[in-house]
Amino acid sequence: MRKIVIVGAGPSGLFAANELADDFEVTVVERREYVGGSGLHSDGKLNFHPLIGGDLTEFLPEEEAWGLVFYIRGVFEGLGVEPMEQNESGLRDLEARAAQAGIRFIKIIQNHIGSDRLPDVMVRMRGGLEGRGVEFLMETNAEDLAVKEGRVTGVMTDDGPLEADEVILVPGRSGSGWLIHLMEGLGVRMSYNPIDIGLRVEVPNEVMDEIIQGYGIWDPKFHVYTPSYDDFVRTFCVCPGGFVVREEYEDDLLGVNGHSMRGVGSPNTNFALLARVRLTHPLENTTEYGRRIAQLANTLGGRHPILQRLGDLRAHRRSTGDRIERSYVEPTLRDVTPGDISMAYPSRLVRDLLEGLEMLDKVIPGVNADSTLLYAPEIKFYAMRIQTDRRLRTSIPNLYVAGDGSGVSRGIVGAAATGIIAARGILGRSG
Repeated sequence: MRKIVIVGAGPSGLFAANELADDFEVTVVERREYVGGSGLHSDGKLNFHPLIGGDLTEFLPEEEAWGLVFYIRGVFEGLGVEPMEQNESGLRDLEARAAQAGIRFIKIIQNHIGSDRLPDVMVRMRGGLEGRGVEFLMETNAEDLAVKEGRVTGVMTDDGPLEADEVILVPGRSGSGWLIHLMEGLGVRMSYNPIDIGLRVEVPNEVMDEIIQGYGIWDPKFHVYTPSYDDFVRTFCVCPGGFVVREEYEDDLLGVNGHSMRGVGSPNTNFALLARVRLTHPLENTTEYGRRIAQLANTLGGRHPILQRLGDLRAHRRSTGDRIERSYVEPTLRDVTPGDISMAYPSRLVRDLLEGLEMLDKVIPGVNADSTLLYAPEIKFYAMRIQTDRRLRTSIPNLYVAGDGSGVSRGIVGAAATGIIAARGILGRSG
């Protein structure tokens, strides 16, 4: 039986293994002691839409892309993730309100697993794969590829070499640096993706209850083009009753993120508000640009995230501990430094984000209040885009890439979908 080695046990790797398990000898290499990747530390938002979390229509006709999304939904339901009910009339009303405010609301079928339940779901998926013969090599580092006459012949690990007829590299966002270095050594072409830089916004649950509880939209997606610069700003990762948390980036940098659980809640809802940044010559490296902003924010915050009231940011003054305490929004993340975000962010980004909140307030009244809390930095680093064909095969004919680490997806469903596309590419070549 032909041998497949998959590097990475995040959503891409697990769903690729799920496709290949019945036809090949599949080995999954994972450097951590658990499966699920970085997504395991999220709250498990599942957005079932081919244009959210990446653009699946780059690889598939639109009808097939939708079919793949619903296939992934079925797999999750088989793992015990129940579907969420949505209010269709509420969705239409929200779409109309957003359009009247010059905003696009993206209607998406969604599920929410919860930070407290997601590890169990991933463990169940691993157990099912092992029952079908998939071998997991945990706490094992993939270090290099063995290449002979233009083809990969194996994966070199810190525990010895693994022979392979086909290889899928899905190391996730945290492994993107390793993957880029590997691709450079193999002469595989790459390009820079844009980057998203913004804030984690925290408001009382009551501000968003109508949309989330009334309409059944757990993670509402709004897209905005700002009036001053015509820049793209979007909401991302809404966490109802959630908690703002620290997030470690590469190179000892830190930022913020949000979690929400199924069994534990807070009086607040938080979400990311992100501005899209694209760069051209002479500085095309968007990752380096984002790192510099994160470094400055970390320095100003004394290695703590910066927290500022929206009213203080608008008034061009830093927030203090006393001003934060006087706010009726109690922060869910206390390991912060009250400060001034405009000291770390370029003025264009600050204006984009302020205008985005002003426009959102027409659809979500109260989100633009002076007492709204803002945490920084929140930066979504996207890996360099590795050049592939439509089946995610690189210029090396038996080497595939997928997931967030290769720059083709963002999030659980997008990563899972690209893992499946790569796996089906192997299945198609094998007849």
